[in-house]
Amino acid sequence: MSAIAPPQVQERKKASYLLWFGILLGMGGLHRLYNGKYVSGVIWLFTYGLFGVGQLVDLVLISDMAERRQWQLSGGRPSKFDAQPAVATEVRKDSLMVQLLRLAELHGGQITVTQAVMETGQSFETIESELKTMVRSGYADVTNRPGSGVVVYEFPELM
Repeated sequence: MSAIAPPQVQERKKASYLLWFGILLGMGGLHRLYNGKYVSGVIWLFTYGLFGVGQLVDLVLISDMAERRQWQLSGGRPSKFDAQPAVATEVRKDSLMVQLLRLAELHGGQITVTQAVMETGQSFETIESELKTMVRSGYADVTNRPGSGVVVYEFPELM
């Protein structure tokens, strides 16, 4: 979350930590109820903070829990990237992704995992993982060759 929290978030964190001490009175989970985690809060309440273990783990989680709840209440969306400026990443010319794209270009916009393994020397798992990442990102499609059923990754921009 953000490095410098607004005053409302700081106050929510303080209150959450104070409510955490409810376990000393046999009432674990008050901090969870306060931060909108109603189901787990009730469970903590009836199990003495999940037998003390959950209560101890929550010492680490309270800060994030309180910050997320404050964002929910203020109508915003919590994000770990909110306070960080966008930074463009540069793709190295010798990266596996670029190698695969060049190989696909040589093969009319299509490539198989076996072709990529032979050309790059990388493992099947590494190649398949990189190609699946490209598919999830929308840069490639997966099809099968008629007759053989071989899985083919197609790059429409290179066809």
